[in-house]
Amino acid sequence: MQPEQNETTAHLRSRRLLAAFFIGAGVNHFVNPGFYEAIVPPPLDGEAKRVVDVSGVAEVLGGVGVLLPFTRRLSGAALVALLIAVFPANLNMLREPEKFKTIPRWALLARLPLQPLMMLWAWRATRQ
Repeated sequence: MQPEQNETTAHLRSRRLLAAFFIGAGVNHFVNPGFYEAIVPPPLDGEAKRVVDVSGVAEVLGGVGVLLPFTRRLSGAALVALLIAVFPANLNMLREPEKFKTIPRWALLARLPLQPLMMLWAWRATRQ
């Protein structure tokens, strides 16, 4: 894939890293579904498998879309929307830390401010 004209190397690397992150995270939904099903908030508990499958597919598609010039901007907006949609799962993890004994409490807290930073990254990396 050739870089577009006027694109900085840093911007290209950022976009590729973003794509790899979301593709990897999406694939992990299918490799380790139990973890993701455990963080689904109680109102959606009965649909946990479906929620995990749909969000995993959305992450993979969003990551691939970031790499394609004709879907990049839409994929970036979709990834921001996805990050907003999954934010309640991060809150659920913090509310029920006993379910996630292997994750330190500081890491559960750190996920909350990281979410908006991920949104900013997805947005900025896909605007060119």
